[in-house]
Amino acid sequence: MEPDSETHELNGLADGAQPAAAERNRMSQWFQRNGPMNINHYANKKSAAESMLDIALLMANASQLKAVMEQGPSFSFYVPLIVLISVSLTLQVVVGVLLIFLVKYDLNNPAKHSKLDFLNNLATGLVFIIVVVNIFITAFGVQKPAAESASRQ
Repeated sequence: MEPDSETHELNGLADGAQPAAAERNRMSQWFQRNGPMNINHYANKKSAAESMLDIALLMANASQLKAVMEQGPSFSFYVPLIVLISVSLTLQVVVGVLLIFLVKYDLNNPAKHSKLDFLNNLATGLVFIIVVVNIFITAFGVQKPAAESASRQ
């Protein structure tokens, strides 16, 4: 029997076709086991992932700050890098606090939707600013102190 390729899409179903009984049974079991999607659970996982990335960037910025301070004021971009790294660290702490508040609120409460939307947009905007600041930090460059580089050669 030759399959009719014109009536099948990539998912194996033609337009308007119903899934096979086995497929319907599998989908039904999935919904019974997993239930409807819990929006709070999804948002909490998303916020936790953002927090992990924020912590990783926080650690990288702390390391960069240490490297700049080890180079001392004789480094040509000492002050701009100290300021940029400090701004980045401060904004990351603010975003971390915002993420804590986002996790705390119940998404299923329609009265909180506008406040949560504002906080989410604020966090997204701050993350964008953090990215831009970190691009400038990278552009100015943080090198290892000269004494440390010379001792390794």
